[in-house]
Amino acid sequence: MTTEIRHIVYDIGHVLVHYDPLVPFSRIIPDPEKRARFFAEVCTDAWNHEQDRGRPWPEAEAEAIARHPEEAENIRAFRAHWDEMIPYAYEDSVALYQSLIAAGHDVTLLTNFAPDTFRICRTRYPFLDEGRGITVSGEVGMVKPDRDIFDRHVETFGLAPEATLFIDDKAVNVEGAKTAGWNAVRFTGADALKADLAGFGITA
Repeated sequence: MTTEIRHIVYDIGHVLVHYDPLVPFSRIIPDPEKRARFFAEVCTDAWNHEQDRGRPWPEAEAEAIARHPEEAENIRAFRAHWDEMIPYAYEDSVALYQSLIAAGHDVTLLTNFAPDTFRICRTRYPFLDEGRGITVSGEVGMVKPDRDIFDRHVETFGLAPEATLFIDDKAVNVEGAKTAGWNAVRFTGADALKADLAGFGITA
């Protein structure tokens, strides 16, 4: 028998808010091949992940510039134009998130984000503060999918892992949550999430 879900935990990027570095970089590096190489070799996902862990941007820029001095201007442009990378929220997903809160469900958020860029996101999208609270990876020095950030979120918000449902767009993070004893589903869209929630007996 499935444990009753008493806590719902949302990821933010690609679940509630769109994130896409190509928005500014399609302009900054117009050539598709050069742009692809830049993200594959210079400002990679692994490089950005360390900012999510809390590495300061000046240190991140210095590290990348040391590897690719010819890309210094473009490397600095990543942070300088970061605000363009979160151009809109997913209205249907946000509406579902808000309806869950309005229905009295315990909703918190757990996100991989650099502290300073999260402040930009939080200011632009005030609905992020409508839940009970947020764990931001860069503020605690831990990142998904590592076990410690899930345990930290449980401790911070007094969750029962077996009664917690996590929603994230990345399969690796979904598996990380399951390893921590949570229930978890991969987000592919608001309609699919409604069906997933219904499967756990959750309605909004």
